[in-house]
Amino acid sequence: MRSESYWLDTAPAFTGAQTGALPARVDVVVVGGGFTGLSAARALALKGASVAVLEAGRVVGEASGRNGGHCNTGVAQDYSGLVASLGADKARVYYQAYESAVQSVVTLVEQEQIACDFRRSGKLKLAAKPQHYEGLARTCELIRREVDAEVELLSAEEARAEVDSAQFYGGLLQRNGVQMHVGRFGVGLAEAAARHGALIYQQTTVQGWKAEAGGYRVDTSRGSLQTGQILMATGASQHGGLGWYRRRIVPVGSFIIATEVLPKELIDRLLPQQRSYVTSRMIGNYFRVTPDNRLLFGGRARFAMSGGNSDAKSGKVLHAAMVQMFPQLAHVKVDYCWGGLVDMTADRLPRAGQHGGVYHSMGYSGHGVQMSVHMGQVMAEVMDGKAEANPWGELSWPAIPGHFGKPWFLPVVGAYYRLQDYLH
Repeated sequence: MRSESYWLDTAPAFTGAQTGALPARVDVVVVGGGFTGLSAARALALKGASVAVLEAGRVVGEASGRNGGHCNTGVAQDYSGLVASLGADKARVYYQAYESAVQSVVTLVEQEQIACDFRRSGKLKLAAKPQHYEGLARTCELIRREVDAEVELLSAEEARAEVDSAQFYGGLLQRNGVQMHVGRFGVGLAEAAARHGALIYQQTTVQGWKAEAGGYRVDTSRGSLQTGQILMATGASQHGGLGWYRRRIVPVGSFIIATEVLPKELIDRLLPQQRSYVTSRMIGNYFRVTPDNRLLFGGRARFAMSGGNSDAKSGKVLHAAMVQMFPQLAHVKVDYCWGGLVDMTADRLPRAGQHGGVYHSMGYSGHGVQMSVHMGQVMAEVMDGKAEANPWGELSWPAIPGHFGKPWFLPVVGAYYRLQDYLH
């Protein structure tokens, strides 16, 4: 079993990285070579800006290349809860932002002709308890009435025809969703950004920055450069001087296993529609089929940071959950087990805007595949003077009380979520 991301292990090498010295000056420095930073760099380069992307590791080496590969409409919160807390008008705007994000991915794949096993699939949220089905029914009615007439409520029998497991009581189907090989997509996006003129530096950690006349001096592990603008696209990164952002982002470990290649007839029996799936529990699971017929199965198996032993322990938890859901897979071998960090905000809504003159976009809270690509393009517009393009610009972003970067409270949060799953 390989302790690395299936997506990264099976992606092509990135050929467009810069190997020489940093330039003396660029118009924009983008900190972070994930989907947000690469999407922004491409969009800014197409506008004629000189751009340097500074990535502490390899492009798409963190959250962008370590996720579940789901790309769907759907806010991180329950939609009815969002309406209750923010009002119908704002909830509708946010839902539509996620719809637009899926289309941003589709358009980019088509424009750049990225070979990433792209397919339209949709997302099915599965009710793990009868009362969860009742909640999904209310949510479905509200979404259909307010914002998306294409959603559909599936009965237990209809859900069983989609997912051959006895665990579920129905589901909510959202049709606006796609799947792709996120490793191939990420490398293709990086190649496109480089092709359009962005300079992409790997193994380059940003250590700090300082305002100067006409912009900023950015200090890195391979020297300094001047720039007019900075975009922080770092998510839950643990590298460099990001203290202000770390106090507002909770890095939550999410863990994934991928089975050996499964016979097509078994896949067709278990998951005939091959959608993206997520369960309704607070500590639930998400799963899908990979392009080469593996079952990828993930979730918040343990409330802990990702790392060697933590990933391995979480893999055992996930394997047990997978076999409980699909007893047909009891003797199937697991080929990959890995983890990554989700950049959670307190209210699970993204944050994008400025702090101290420096731009940022992050906090996608588990919905980053589509929102990161979309927000990279949005931030290119914002940095070009179109602040109204940012749907999240009005949100305040206070520090999380007692949080200084290391999430000491994760075990407590995990215990609370487990209790809620038991009670509800």
